[in-house]
Amino acid sequence: MFLNVYTISAFVGLGGALFGFDIGSMSGVLSTKQYEEFYGNPVGTLQGAITGAMAAGSFIGALSSSFVADKFSRKIAIQSGAVLWCIGAAIQASSNGVAMLAIGRVVGGLCIGVSSAIVPIYQAEIAPRRIRGRVVSFQVLAITCGTLIQYFIQYGCSFIESEAAFRVPWAIQAIPAVVLFFGLFWFPYSPRWLASQDRWDETLQVLAFLRSKFHDVNEPLVLAEFKEIEDQMREEREEQTNPFQELLSQKIRKRLFLTMAIQMWSQLSGMNVMMYYTRYVLAASGVANPKLASSVQYIINVVMTMPCVVWTDVWGRRSSVLVGAIMMSVWLFLIGGLLMRYGKPNADPNEPFTWQIVNHPAVSHTILACTYLFVATFAISWGPVSWIYPPEVIPLRVRAKGVSLATAANWATNFALGLSVPPLFRSIRWALFFLFGVFNVGAFFNVLFVMPETKQRTLEEMDEIFEHGDPLWKSFTIRGDANKLDKLARDIELGVCRVQTTINTELEDKQSRSKTNGHH
Repeated sequence: MFLNVYTISAFVGLGGALFGFDIGSMSGVLSTKQYEEFYGNPVGTLQGAITGAMAAGSFIGALSSSFVADKFSRKIAIQSGAVLWCIGAAIQASSNGVAMLAIGRVVGGLCIGVSSAIVPIYQAEIAPRRIRGRVVSFQVLAITCGTLIQYFIQYGCSFIESEAAFRVPWAIQAIPAVVLFFGLFWFPYSPRWLASQDRWDETLQVLAFLRSKFHDVNEPLVLAEFKEIEDQMREEREEQTNPFQELLSQKIRKRLFLTMAIQMWSQLSGMNVMMYYTRYVLAASGVANPKLASSVQYIINVVMTMPCVVWTDVWGRRSSVLVGAIMMSVWLFLIGGLLMRYGKPNADPNEPFTWQIVNHPAVSHTILACTYLFVATFAISWGPVSWIYPPEVIPLRVRAKGVSLATAANWATNFALGLSVPPLFRSIRWALFFLFGVFNVGAFFNVLFVMPETKQRTLEEMDEIFEHGDPLWKSFTIRGDANKLDKLARDIELGVCRVQTTINTELEDKQSRSKTNGHH
């Protein structure tokens, strides 16, 4: 069977690729002559509104995603998002003005909100604990690949001397959504969602499919994980609380606020400025060919995401984002300082930037190098971890709702930045980079004191990590029952612990009948 955790995760990562397609398409179309002429050269607040429309829709989509994911399944929620994306792509590709374009981006954003919240949940819930970070990182790798692919599609189409220069790329965006929608019919439901619906036989069968080479429901490791899920569900149901009240309970709210903060810091890092508005930044810095230079940046983004995909379960989440926050602040302070020292006012009021560097090639090349290093740093740290962490630490009973709120915080911040960065780029100029540098310093201290390490732990062990009594920042030193699942599997194999399921009972009955018939 060609399906396994890796192939399933990589495929559903197409939901993340859709977000990447939007970044690549919007970044590529800025400063494209055909786009400027048709939409009246939108700059400043108007361009911010166009860009931010996607995030506005994503905010609504993220908030509503939990209701679909909990009631109808993670898989169907992702499929519903794919349908919305196709509708949004059609509206954008046929838009007759800024208003219709913004509406299309809002509709497409509904899909991005749903998929960005639910895809990591689905990936986390099907993944073994040892490679969970790697599996969820496929979502981020898909985002970076989608950005790169769509940027080059947009770049190539920019040479078409007609409205097709932007309409064709926007229409092409629907293709991966169509593939995602139909492909998901052949993929399994999340075993933990099945458990939440009391479909226990299916839960065991899916776990066997995902964990056992021969799909053996009696394999000890499969039964051990099944028992952990069963015990966790029993504990959560004994509390008998309203899910929204539980999110704000003392036990859960610190996790919820932490995941919301991590999602917000990932946006406040300045990465989306470098993605959506990189051509503004490079043009203001005096880089000779911003279009070509931007393409290199997107390639770096893909390449530097790969080490995190491979080794994030070794490095850990906490250390990755701590180092990433400090290094990103360094690159941003350097960019801002160079622009401040060597820049001068731009005499052309129609340009999207009012401050530029002229005739300082060494400075321009240094800024270009800093933007590349910034993107590389984000790609290897905050990029993957900000999506890995939320579905890990929120308990199953409220996971979809908690992650949807965390993702909504991401998109609310994204919307605010999309709306404000273009006018800020014209008003505070180089100080914008200092502002984002300070945000990264704030992120460092936030993570330092309140973010525990979660690598190599099962989703059902997160209560132990957050409730052990010591300061959360010390939790990365805990070893404790790091191999708890393996110990349980050994106990099951030795007969010390017994897991009773309907499937096991049926197998035992068949074996008993066959032995009885053999005696006769």
